[in-house]
Amino acid sequence: MIEAVIWDFGGVLTTSPFEAFARFESERGLPADIIRRTNAANHLENAWAKFERAEVDIEAFDALFAAESLALGAEVRGKDVLPLLSGDLRPEMVEALTRIKAKFRTGCITNNLPANTIGSASGRTLYIAEVMALFDHVIESAKIGLRKPDPRIYAMMVEKLGVDPNKCVYLDDLGINLKPAREMGMTTIKVLNAAQAIGELEAATGLALR
Repeated sequence: MIEAVIWDFGGVLTTSPFEAFARFESERGLPADIIRRTNAANHLENAWAKFERAEVDIEAFDALFAAESLALGAEVRGKDVLPLLSGDLRPEMVEALTRIKAKFRTGCITNNLPANTIGSASGRTLYIAEVMALFDHVIESAKIGLRKPDPRIYAMMVEKLGVDPNKCVYLDDLGINLKPAREMGMTTIKVLNAAQAIGELEAATGLALR
C-alpha cells in the first residue's frame, strides 16, 4: 500500500532542459551533448554539483564549467548554460500531483541553484506557489548543501514525511537519481514523458490521474 509520492521538479513537473541544451549546441556549432556530458563527468564533484550545493558562486561556476567542457572538446561558459534551465510546466503532471495530494503524502526533492544566481531567476519562477503548495515537504539542494543522488537527501524526505520508504513512489527524469531511492525500497518511475509517467503512476497508486 502506497503512503507517499515523492517528485523531482525539473524534467518531471516541467519539460526537460535537455531540449534547450540541444538547441543551444546546434545554434553555436558545438559538439552534440557537450553540456550533458560535462554535467555527467565526475557528477558528484563537478562544477554543477558544487553549484547545486551552493559551495561555489556564479563566477567560480562559470569558470569551472568552461574548463570541464573544454576538457571534453569544446568550451561552454557556465553562465551561458543557466538561462537554458527553465522549462514549461506540464499541466497534466500538475493535475496528477493534485489528485495524488488528495490521497497520499507528497514531497519534492529538487537539485536547484542558489536563489541569487544570475540566470536562475527564470528557473525559479517555475516554483509557482500553487504547485509548491501541493507538497507536504520540499527539499532544495542549494538550501541544505546536499544534492541527489546523495542517499541522505532521500532519507531526510522519508523522515520528514513520516513514511516507510517501501511504501513510497519516487519520480525523476534521471536514472542516476532513481537508484538510491530504489535501493531504499521505493517504487521508482523514470519520467520520459508525461503520458508514460502518469500511466506508471496510476499502476503504482491505483488512482485515476487524468
